[in-house]
Amino acid sequence: MSLVPTILDAHRIAGDMKRRARELGFDLVGIADARPSAYRDYLRHWLDDGQAGTMGYLAKRFEERTDPAAYLPGAGSVICVAINYHTPLENVPERERTNHGRVARYALGDDYHELIKTRLHALADWLREVAPDAVTKTAVDTAPVMEKGLAARAGVGWQGKNTCTINENIGSWLLLGEIVTTLALPADEPAVDRCGTCTRCLDACPTGAITAPYQLDARRCISYLTIEHREGEIDPALAPKVGDWLYGCDICQDVCPWNSKAPITTDPALAPRFRTGTLDLREVLTWTPDDYRLRLRHSAMKRVKLPVLQRNARVVMRNNGNET
Repeated sequence: MSLVPTILDAHRIAGDMKRRARELGFDLVGIADARPSAYRDYLRHWLDDGQAGTMGYLAKRFEERTDPAAYLPGAGSVICVAINYHTPLENVPERERTNHGRVARYALGDDYHELIKTRLHALADWLREVAPDAVTKTAVDTAPVMEKGLAARAGVGWQGKNTCTINENIGSWLLLGEIVTTLALPADEPAVDRCGTCTRCLDACPTGAITAPYQLDARRCISYLTIEHREGEIDPALAPKVGDWLYGCDICQDVCPWNSKAPITTDPALAPRFRTGTLDLREVLTWTPDDYRLRLRHSAMKRVKLPVLQRNARVVMRNNGNET
């Protein structure tokens, strides 16, 4: 059963909670109600159509994924937070570019899962001190929670045509997290979609993964191909379009006008361990398992094992005109 404080207490807790969230290092925070997701039917169709590719885990715990009250019985509200991870990168010398593969910005710093979880747990602890009867459950993108829809409902940012969460002040370089709680807090105004008539992300995607505004076929997405597709080689028809992306892809975010003035993150944990945002492919191809563990210690890049990373390196080497 949801815990319903008085109107005055609920607004006070919500205001204090948001201040505490910012003290903990969250750049954005908003509150959504805990009703079922409006994207439930779309997700079911998307899954049934096979657009998730090999990501079978997305079909598991479907009720929890589409209904916060199934994830946490008695859920009254969802606190949605975001951290800006935008960071400047140094240029790779021209003579070395064909030997380097790019890494998506979100994976350049420390593993964001642990960073966000630690802060969410601290915020949840604070909430339970203020409201001792409240039950909380934290979530990052590994949990069965439709975080982008919740972030939009909480006013953190709208879900753009490239399916990324976009905030009009920060852009789309955002890492998301949630606290589902039985405490019923006043919900914020939903984010307003400001994509307008812009189609830059659709036009820029080399594989055509953004099949229509707000629709993504994961099977064609470079991030999926280099991270989630782990069995066998990348489709020969798509491999050349992977370009120089070794791990993930930022193309649709790089061209987004809302990112043209994105602020730089001040969080030292998100500073890039590879200052150019790239790795030398020749080194990656010679890594031993020990090298892999050492170089990617506390990195989100460890989502893929060494053989997959080396497969990607071979693809990029060929795309760069280097035979392996």
